[in-house]
Amino acid sequence: MRDDTAMKNPLREGLTAERVAAPCALVIYGASGDLTHRKLIPALFGLYQKHLLPATFHLIGTSRSEISTESFRANLKQFLRELTPEISDTLWEGFAQNIDYVAGGFDDPQSYENLAILLDDLDRDKGTLHNRIFYLSTPPDVFEPIIANLGKAGLHREEKGFSRLVLEKPFGRDLESAQYLNRKVREFFQEQQIYRIDHYLGKETVQNILVMRFGNSIFEPLWNRRYIDHVQITAAEDLGIGTRAGYYESSGIVRDMFQNHLFQVMCLVAMEPPISLEAESIRDEKLKILKSIRPLSQDSLAKHAIRGQYGPGYLAGEPIPGYRQEPNVDENSNTSTFAALKLHLDTWRWQGVPFFLRSGKRLPKRATEVTIHFKYAPRLLFQDTFANLSPNVLVLRLQPDEGVTLRIEAKAPGMSTTIRDVKMDFSYGTSFIQDAPEAYERLLLDCMLGDTTLFIRGDEAEAAWRALMPVFNVWDNTPPLEPFPNYSVGSWGPNSANTLLGEPWRKWRRL
Repeated sequence: MRDDTAMKNPLREGLTAERVAAPCALVIYGASGDLTHRKLIPALFGLYQKHLLPATFHLIGTSRSEISTESFRANLKQFLRELTPEISDTLWEGFAQNIDYVAGGFDDPQSYENLAILLDDLDRDKGTLHNRIFYLSTPPDVFEPIIANLGKAGLHREEKGFSRLVLEKPFGRDLESAQYLNRKVREFFQEQQIYRIDHYLGKETVQNILVMRFGNSIFEPLWNRRYIDHVQITAAEDLGIGTRAGYYESSGIVRDMFQNHLFQVMCLVAMEPPISLEAESIRDEKLKILKSIRPLSQDSLAKHAIRGQYGPGYLAGEPIPGYRQEPNVDENSNTSTFAALKLHLDTWRWQGVPFFLRSGKRLPKRATEVTIHFKYAPRLLFQDTFANLSPNVLVLRLQPDEGVTLRIEAKAPGMSTTIRDVKMDFSYGTSFIQDAPEAYERLLLDCMLGDTTLFIRGDEAEAAWRALMPVFNVWDNTPPLEPFPNYSVGSWGPNSANTLLGEPWRKWRRL
């Protein structure tokens, strides 16, 4: 039962009712993989606990592994127990009875015929109403055969219900491969059926960017080149690559973080007000921002892009090996684990305002934030007080401590005029009694509801790749200017990243 007492709490006043999706079946390809266990199953179980799954819902896991449904359920329960030890057996059993597993090769047409029969049986016996979602939690190199076989089996058709396709990142590895993949997907699925997922867009504070900007009249008049000096977007990770050496060696930090996560956040920060909150209106405005990115010149790339790779160092007092010492990494690898970009958006609002994006692994802490750095106030009034005025900074914290901070100047107590920085702070954890949903919970529910707002459209994906191609054309084919490794574990990246900011008053914000 839903906890109605929480709904009566005054701190929840004004919150809208939760949305409930229509009956459906969800098929996860690559169900024996890490993403399914770490993210998808916990998210689905979380929706089940909150009574947000459809009244009739069924999950079908499929992969090459030859295991039984009972073994699949047991594996999921064991892994979920490691993440959430307090889950009850009764709650799990209620969830698990709606899970099946089907083994089959991704390129085996017969397995898709068998899947079609199983889905028809669920429609008849369980009432899933011919509504299907196919989630490709697989390496990108098997997207094409899965999509083609789904189409040949007729599982893309929507005569009786909906059919939706969820694609995990990376969507291609460059512009050409993204265009090719878009063509292949659209041979069977229409754009409105395709959900290119980026879990950053499911984060509560990312969604709050639009509300902060357009729901508060104090911000929008200042959100332009007249008042803003520059914008920083940072995604810092203290972890290394873990077991992902195979993927990371072929991608690097820019493909892993910039083309999707950071560019999507930048779009929300920079976009014009959409005509409505409908998905296409918002995605149209994001596309305009991606198209407005001033083309990077390969000749001047060193002034706009810095790359780095971590070497041995210390983190939390523990010695950590460098990237080249990680398992299955080439000892002479030039793969970037840190990057910083300086971008300009050629729009009326943002002309002359640089956007600085950076991301790196094995930095001092895990944190993601957007900082809006306003221009200095005129100092004439305070020049006789030896005041050290600082510019105002608006900080949007995306993780881990979600919230918003505004840095302003104020007079310190005393007989003289001494000015100090003070902070006005809003935190999700203390302002609302309900926890923010996990990103995958929100995105999976939106997919069931048919809401594409927080998913990437095909032309967006291509525009992002197009903007980054000069970086890949140089970095994929030439050694770095600074010999790797050029920053140590536990530092904030290579020193050369500081030169990217240009003006002496600009500094990377310490997270």
